Amino acid sequence: MPVILKAVEIEKTYGKDELMVEALKPSNLEIEEGIFYAIIGKSGSGKSTLLHILGALDKPSGGKLYLEGSSVFDLKDSELAVLRRRRIGFVFQAFNLLQEHTVLENILMPIHLDGNDHDEDHFEKVISSLGIQDKLSYYPDELSGGERQRVAIARALVSKPAIVLADEPTGNLDEKTGQEVIELIKASAKEFGQTIILVTHDLDIAREADVVITISDGRIVSIEDLRNP
Repeated sequence: MPVILKAVEIEKTYGKDELMVEALKPSNLEIEEGIFYAIIGKSGSGKSTLLHILGALDKPSGGKLYLEGSSVFDLKDSELAVLRRRRIGFVFQAFNLLQEHTVLENILMPIHLDGNDHDEDHFEKVISSLGIQDKLSYYPDELSGGERQRVAIARALVSKPAIVLADEPTGNLDEKTGQEVIELIKASAKEFGQTIILVTHDLDIAREADVVITISDGRIVSIEDLRNP
């Protein structure tokens, strides 16, 4: 598989001198197109820091990140915002839905912010695959946790991003609903040919991935390919 995302010696530090914290030690990583990756590690290990840098939500203190061969952090902030909207979809534990907007408005927000019209056929396919076609006129506080997470997934998928990043997407859900959400993310990404990078503390969920990246104390300590056990 072609490499879609490549991290070279990326690192993240906070503070300085005796107060300096190495949230992410120099790390190298290659992410292949169309593969499902899980990042696991204890709380505070650096897994969310790694994910946020891979998604260009946070800039590293050092190192380079390449998306489809182009250096990400050489872009201006305005260009980075466009890159995130067009090439990367995000699913967060807290859903991050806008309460004053309907489900339909939440899903289409990234596309409309980009000044574009949505692909109606693709939109219908996404909401149908997630089973939320009858919820478009609802507001987030009228939905269950599982339904809100489905809306968040739809928002992440509707702009046809190359990469879908998910940070503990089942953290606020019960076990059954959480498993359903993982299956939906997998099925949707397979349907639309996307790469998934998912942070989780749940080893059972991690075992659903193609590749498991373990991070400890800010360092990638292992990369296990479950496709070739």
